[in-house]
Amino acid sequence: MTPTGIGLRAALLVGTLALAAAPARGADDGEVKDFLLDNGMEVVVIPDHRAPIVTHMVWYKIGSADEPPGKSGIAHFFEHLMFKATTNHAAGEFDRAVSEIGGSNNAFTSYDYTAFHETVPPSALEQMMGFEADRMRNLILTDDVIKTERDVILEERRSRIDGNPQAVLDEEVDATLWQNQPYRIPVIGWMQEMEQLNRPDAKAFYDAYYRPNNAVLVVAGDVDPDAVKAMAERTYGKVARGPDLRPRIRPVEPEQNTKRTVTLTDARVSVPNFSTQWVVPSYHTARPGEAEALDLLAEILGGDNRSRLYQQLVVKQGIASETGAYFQGTMLDATNFTVYGAPRGDARLADVEAAVDAEIARIVKDGVSDDELERAKTRYVRSMIFARDKQDDMANMYGSTLATGGNVKDVQEWPDRIRKVTADDVKAVAARYLVLDRSTTGYLLPQQQAGN
Repeated sequence: MTPTGIGLRAALLVGTLALAAAPARGADDGEVKDFLLDNGMEVVVIPDHRAPIVTHMVWYKIGSADEPPGKSGIAHFFEHLMFKATTNHAAGEFDRAVSEIGGSNNAFTSYDYTAFHETVPPSALEQMMGFEADRMRNLILTDDVIKTERDVILEERRSRIDGNPQAVLDEEVDATLWQNQPYRIPVIGWMQEMEQLNRPDAKAFYDAYYRPNNAVLVVAGDVDPDAVKAMAERTYGKVARGPDLRPRIRPVEPEQNTKRTVTLTDARVSVPNFSTQWVVPSYHTARPGEAEALDLLAEILGGDNRSRLYQQLVVKQGIASETGAYFQGTMLDATNFTVYGAPRGDARLADVEAAVDAEIARIVKDGVSDDELERAKTRYVRSMIFARDKQDDMANMYGSTLATGGNVKDVQEWPDRIRKVTADDVKAVAARYLVLDRSTTGYLLPQQQAGN
C-alpha cells in the first residue's frame, strides 16, 4: 500500500475526454493564482488553455494518520460515504452527471489527506463545484447506508490486503518501521476496528473535518482565474465555515537504534523479494536542502534504468530481476526511504540484498560524481516541466503539497532548490540516514524457503 491512495475508487484519475483541437496558449498560462474564500477555503487555479478540459480537485486535510485511537479506517470509510445521497441529490446522481458529459470522477485516501476529483469540460465546472459543495455538509447518513458501505470496505480489505501476500507483508513492515507515529496503522484500517465503525463515528468525523476551512480546492485547465473565483464563491462560498481545527500534532517518532526484520513465507509466492526502509525527514520536517538531497539520492541510487542499482544488479551482474529506490517526500510528518530488489534466475535473494547494501556503502564512503548528480537534476527538473502537460499531475502536485503543510511558493521554487543540491549534500544524507543498523527489512519468501 502506498501513501498516495486506497479504496475501490482508485487513487489516479481514470478515463479521458475526447478532445477537440486545442486552442492557442493563453496569456495567463503558468500564472498560478491562489486565494481564500471568506469561509477559509483555499483555492488554487492553474490555467492551461491547450485543450478544452479541466481537472477539479477538493483536498481535505484529514487522512488515516488523524483518526481517533481505535477507529482505524474511518477516513477511508468516509471517502466511500461521500458518494451517497445528500438532501439535494439522490445516490448515484453525481456519478451519472459526470458520465453523461463524458467526464470522469474518483477519490482517494492517504495518511495525510483525502481527495475528490473530476475531469470534465470547462462548461461543467460550476456544476461539479455545486455537487462537491453540497456533499461537503449535506450527506444523509442512515444506519442502512453505514452498514452497506461498511460491508464494502471489509470486503475490500479481504481482497486487497488479506488475499495478497505482498500487501500483508507491507502492513507488517509499516507496523515495525514506525514505533510511535500513526503511519504504522494501515490506511484501510485494521479489520477488527473496521467491523465496529458505526453511524455516530461517521457523523462525528464528518462534522469535525469536512468543512471549507479544512479544504483546498485545486482547479487546473482551460479556465480563467477570475471566473473560477466567482464560481467558487457562488458554490463553496455558501458553505458555512466550521470550528477552527486544532493543529495536526501527532505522536513523535523516537530515535531508532535497532535493525529489525519481518519475514513472510507463503505458498503463493514464486519469486522472493526484499525491501529495506529507513525513517527520514519529509519536505515538511526536513532541514533546508535535506529533502531535495534525499530525492536526488533516490534518483541516483535506484530511480530508473540509468540508476546505480539497475546498472550494477540488472545489467552488469545479472542477479536481479528488479531493483530500485524511492523517497516519499510529500508527507506531513517524517517519512521513509526505501530500497528493494528481487533475484533473477539462479541468483539468491541474499546476493541481491548484499549488492544493494554495497551500492549504498559506496555512496556513503565515496559520494556521487558531479556528472551523475547533474544528470539526476536534469531529469528531475525536466519532470516538473513535463508535468505541465498533464493537468492531473499539476493538480496533484499542488494539492498534496498544500495538504501537508506547504504552499504554492514551495511548488514553484522546487526546481531551483533541486538545482542547489551539491554532491556533498547527497553524500551527507546517505551517511546520516541510510544506516543498516537503524533499518527495517521485509522478506517475502516462497513456502519452500521457510527456515532457510
